Amino acid sequence: QICNQHNAEAPNLEQEFHRMAQTEPSLDHDISWFVLPSYWAKTVVALISFLCFANSYDGDFVFDDSEAIINNKDLRAETPLGDLWYHDFWGSKLSSNTSHKSYRPLTVLTFRINYLFAGGFYPVGFHVVNITLHCAISVLMVDVFSILLGGLQFSSKGRRLNLAPKTSLLAALLFAVHPVHTECVAGIVGRADLLCALFFLLSFLGYCKAFRENKEGHNFSIFWVLVSVILGAVAMLCKEQGITILGLNAVFDALVINKLNVLELVQKLLHKDKALENAGLLRKGLLFRITLLMSGGASILYIRWKIMGTGPPAFTEVDNPASFADSLFVRAINYNYYYSLNAWLLLCPWWLCFDWSMGCIPLIKSASDWRIIALAALWFCLIGLISQALCSEDSHKRRILTLGLGFLIIPFLPASNLFFRVGFVIAERVIYLPSIGYCILFTYGFSVLSKQAKKKKILAVAALGILLINFMRCALRSSEWRSEEQLFRSALSVCPLNAKVHYNVGKNLADKGNQSAAIKYYREAVRLNPKYVHAMNNLGNILKERNELQEAEELLSLAVQIQPDFAAAWMNLGIVQNSLRRFEEAEQSYWTAIKHRKKYPDCYYNLGRLYADLNRHIDALNAWRNATVLKPEHSLAWNNMIILLDNTGNLAQAEAVGREALELIPNDHSLMFSLANVLGKSQKYKESEALFLKAIKANPNAASYHGNLAVLYHRWGNLDLAKKHYEVSLKLDPMAPGTKENYNLLRRKLEQKKGG
Repeated sequence: QICNQHNAEAPNLEQEFHRMAQTEPSLDHDISWFVLPSYWAKTVVALISFLCFANSYDGDFVFDDSEAIINNKDLRAETPLGDLWYHDFWGSKLSSNTSHKSYRPLTVLTFRINYLFAGGFYPVGFHVVNITLHCAISVLMVDVFSILLGGLQFSSKGRRLNLAPKTSLLAALLFAVHPVHTECVAGIVGRADLLCALFFLLSFLGYCKAFRENKEGHNFSIFWVLVSVILGAVAMLCKEQGITILGLNAVFDALVINKLNVLELVQKLLHKDKALENAGLLRKGLLFRITLLMSGGASILYIRWKIMGTGPPAFTEVDNPASFADSLFVRAINYNYYYSLNAWLLLCPWWLCFDWSMGCIPLIKSASDWRIIALAALWFCLIGLISQALCSEDSHKRRILTLGLGFLIIPFLPASNLFFRVGFVIAERVIYLPSIGYCILFTYGFSVLSKQAKKKKILAVAALGILLINFMRCALRSSEWRSEEQLFRSALSVCPLNAKVHYNVGKNLADKGNQSAAIKYYREAVRLNPKYVHAMNNLGNILKERNELQEAEELLSLAVQIQPDFAAAWMNLGIVQNSLRRFEEAEQSYWTAIKHRKKYPDCYYNLGRLYADLNRHIDALNAWRNATVLKPEHSLAWNNMIILLDNTGNLAQAEAVGREALELIPNDHSLMFSLANVLGKSQKYKESEALFLKAIKANPNAASYHGNLAVLYHRWGNLDLAKKHYEVSLKLDPMAPGTKENYNLLRRKLEQKKGG
C-alpha cells in the first residue's frame, strides 16, 4: 500500500509515474473472466453494443423527435448556420420566454448534416449515426475503465498499459448492454447524450495523456490539459452535462496522479497542519492544473451564460411537481426519492418508460409514506460506500470507490434539481454518463466477491447471465422504440397513472383515424389530470368532428379558462362556436387566439371562413391574405380566395390570385382545378383544359375534376370528350351534384344531332 508519506519522500517523480500502479493489488487477480488482447476486447465490445441496438436502425421518428427534428427549422438549408448558435435544441430563440434554454448547437448541427445527406427526413440515417456513436463510446470505455480500475501507468516508450484487462472488459460490456441506454440510442433525440458522452470520454483520455513522460522530462503536458478543457467545452455544446468532466478530471488528478487521501487531507486542514505540501496538494502541479480546469470551466460557463441570457427556462408543475411544492420537506423528500428511483433503474432496468411525469410518480407528502424506505436504502448504501471511500486503509479500494462515486454522482448533478429546476421527474437519458460510475462499482463488487468465493466460475457464469439478460432487455426495448404506437403502449403497464402516456396513445390512435379508441384514452388522460389542457383540446377537436358540439365547447372553454394564453384551444373554440352559429363569440375567440399567437395562419384561415359565412367578403379576403402572408404554402386559404372571387364575379382578380398561388405552390392540384374553373368562365379554354388535365394527372380519382372538365368541353363544343369525362365522373361518384343532369343534357343534344 502506498501512503502519502511514501509519496512525499519519493526522490524521482518521473520514476514514480511509471510505478504508480505496480505496488497496488490488481482487481484482475482474483476474478475468473476472459483475458483478451486490447484489439479483440474492443472488437467484442463494439460487436455486442451494435447487436444490442441494431433492430432500431429502421425505426420511425418517435416522441420528441418530431419537435427536435421534423419541426425544427434549424435543420433546413434556408436557415443560416449562424442561427444555430442563438437557438435552443428545439429551434426556438434562446431569448424567447418559451425557450427551454437547452443549448446544444453541435448536436443540432449533426442533425442538419444527417438531413442534408439523406435529402430529407428519412430516419434510417439518423438511427445509424446513433448506433455508431454508442458503439464508439463503448469501445472507448475499455480504455477508460482500464484507467479507472487499474490505474494510470505508461511504459518506458510512453505507451499506456492496461493493468486491468479482465475487469475493464467486464465493465465495458456491462456499459454496452445496459438497457437504460436504449432511450439515448434508439431515440434520435438521445444523440445529445451520445455526443456529450463521446467528447466527455475524449476529454478524460486527453487529460490522462498529460501525464505521459515526454522528451523534456516534464511531469505533465499543459497542452493536453488545455485540450481536455476544450473537449469538455465541446461536450457541453452537445449537452449541458458535458461540463462536469472538468470536475471529474480534477478528482482523478487528486486521487490517481497525486494519490491524495481525502480524509487525511481534511484532518490536516482542520488542524491547520503546515505540512500540506506533504499531503500532496502542491506536489506535481496539482494546484496549477486544478486552476487551469476551474478557469476553463468558469470561462465556458460565462460564455454560455452570455449567449443564453439570464432568464431561467419556463417549466410547468406537471413537468416536475416536486419542484413546485411549497414545503421544503416535501421537495427534499421527493428529490431524494427520485434519486433512489434513478439508482434502481441502474440496478434493475426492467421498468422503463419514455416519460415519467404527470402523475407517474405521485408525490410523497408525509413521513408515513412507505416509499420512504427507498430513500433510507439509498442513503444507507451511499453512506456505506462513502465511508469506505474515505476511511478504508486500502488506498486501492479508496481510489476505486471514490472514482466510482464521482462518476456516478457528478455527471448527475445538473439533473438533480439542486442548482436549478429541471423539466422532468426522471429521464433515462440523463443516466447515460452516471452509468459509468455504476459499472465501476458493480465491477469492483464482483472482484471483491470473487476474491472471497471458493467457486469463482459460478460468479463468472452469474455475471454472464446478467449481461445476457441485459442484452435481451436492450433488444426488446429497442424494438419498442421503433414506432410511437409500441413505445406509448409499452408505458401503459409501467406508468398507468401517467396522463401523458394515455394522451400520447390517444393521439397516435387519432392520427391513424381510430377516433373512438382515441376518445377513450383522451378521457382517461383528463380524468388523471383534470388540468391537462392539451388532452382537452384534442378531445374537443374529435368531438367537434363527430358533431358532438356541446361537450366539445365545454372542454375547450375549460381549457382556455385553465390556460388563458392557449391559442390553439381558443381557435378550436371559435370553430365550435361558428358551427353552433354563435358568430360574434366565434369571432372574439379567433381574435383572442391571434392575440396570444401573432403569427397564426390557420386561425386567420378560419376567421376568413367565418366572415365568408357572414357575407363579409372583404374581411374574408383580408383574413385569407393574412394567412398566405404568414404561410405562403397555405393552399386552403389561396383556394378560398379564388373561389370567393370567382363566385362574386371578380374573374380577373380570381385569375391573378390563382396564378400567384400556383407560382408559390406549383404542384397543388386543387389550385390548378380552381384556376382552371376561372379560366373556363373567362373563355380561355385551351389554358383551362391544360390545367384540368394536369390536375387530373395529379389526382385521377377526383370526380369533380372530370365533371368540370366535361363542362368545359361541353361549353367549348368538344361533345365527345365531354361525354367521356362525364362518364368517368359518374363512375367515380354516381351522386356527383349536377353531373348527371349535365350528362343527360349532353346525351339529348347528341341524339338530336344524330337525328338531324
